[in-house]
Amino acid sequence: MTTSIEAPPDPSLPAAPSGVARDGQGSDFARLSRRISEAGLLRRRPGYYTLRFSLIGLAFVATWTAFFALGDSWWQLGVAVLLGLVFGQGALVAHDLAHRQVFSKRRPSEIGGMIVGNVGIGMSYGWWMNKHTRHHANPNHEELDPDVSPDILVWSQDQARASKGLPRFMGRHQAKLFFPLLTLEGFNLHISSVRALRAPHMKKRLLEGGLLLAHIAGYLTALFMVMPVGMAFAFLFLHQAVFGVYLGSIFAPNHKGMPMLKGNARPDFLRKQVLTSRNVRGGWFVDNAMGGLNYQIEHHLFPNMPSPHLGQAQVIVRDYCAEIDVPYHETGLIESWREALRHLDEVGAPIREGDSEPDRVAA
Repeated sequence: MTTSIEAPPDPSLPAAPSGVARDGQGSDFARLSRRISEAGLLRRRPGYYTLRFSLIGLAFVATWTAFFALGDSWWQLGVAVLLGLVFGQGALVAHDLAHRQVFSKRRPSEIGGMIVGNVGIGMSYGWWMNKHTRHHANPNHEELDPDVSPDILVWSQDQARASKGLPRFMGRHQAKLFFPLLTLEGFNLHISSVRALRAPHMKKRLLEGGLLLAHIAGYLTALFMVMPVGMAFAFLFLHQAVFGVYLGSIFAPNHKGMPMLKGNARPDFLRKQVLTSRNVRGGWFVDNAMGGLNYQIEHHLFPNMPSPHLGQAQVIVRDYCAEIDVPYHETGLIESWREALRHLDEVGAPIREGDSEPDRVAA
């Protein structure tokens, strides 16, 4: 069962020390950071990102060209699947831009993020940036990480016990419902982006709102201008379903089922990031399909590291974690999904047990 780290920390996990390195050369993370920097893994990769942006841009243009060329044809459902994958790759590029992996300065990163995010795929750059920054600061912390806040699903047994309404209803069988629910995640990203325009943290709400409106208007106009209403709706739902499942399949393995933090638990930076993250093996295909996020441990330790360097960094980080006795978890893609689903099933146990309590009393 997934461990929850409270204050004091769970004794089944390594203690959360001050992080002072054993050789007296500063914190454990500072020593690791020096090794990474000396290996040149924080330098920018303009050539790589130029090629990656070009390929995704060409895929985007080619898919929409095929869409307009096919017109009123049920072959459009194949285009919808392809476009869902292209949107997913676009989201991964927006992620790298937000972390300043592509440009070192804020302004070009923000401009690129809005072009790819708001205009290209209909996801607010400012909303996602705020949410993702809070996640990186406190991954898997029940009170501080927005990615594990109880919404439709619950992520810990304490959340399950306190759940009411829809989360309680869904939590009974959330492991079985997880992938079906991901078919709605694409819609959720668009709706959350629009709703966030009223949030105080949105500094450029008029600009972002205008760009989102341009995306939505252009997207819906294209669908209903080219295809009959029924086919347009079929395209819409299939496209967004593929987009949602693709993104969910990338992000769910990263932290779900790893130790949870709560209360005043404050491991040092290195342990907080390593203990709550999971790496996914798989070679060239997984590296590209997941945009480098399969190296989640390295990404959380060095979020502005260009994604093509993460694989090289893994060797250094994994060896260093062994050196300082910090558990380092990695597994295959399918097993990562199993671990995440197993966690969701265990989390829902208190709800199922509560539902069966009257039967046991009656017996």
